[in-house]
Amino acid sequence: MNRVLLGLGAVAIGALVSTAAIGDAKVSPAAAKKIKAAMKAWGCAGGKLEQETEATGVYEVDDAKCHGRQYDIKLDKSFRVISITSD
Repeated sequence: MNRVLLGLGAVAIGALVSTAAIGDAKVSPAAAKKIKAAMKAWGCAGGKLEQETEATGVYEVDDAKCHGRQYDIKLDKSFRVISITSD
């Protein structure tokens, strides 16, 4: 019984990991330009740009530099900053 539950748990975790990896997409050059402009307004630059999923329209910048510190930034589909978290 325990082996069956462990096997099912491993399958569920594998599905979640593969879904997360598929979710992030490259950002178009036009979107990248708008993201960088929004970040500049907050005093931020750099980082890795990603689009979480096309369905949500949420963009993410990992490891952006803002005022000498590192942050992860999320922007909505209108390129407005919706969260800045310390990395």
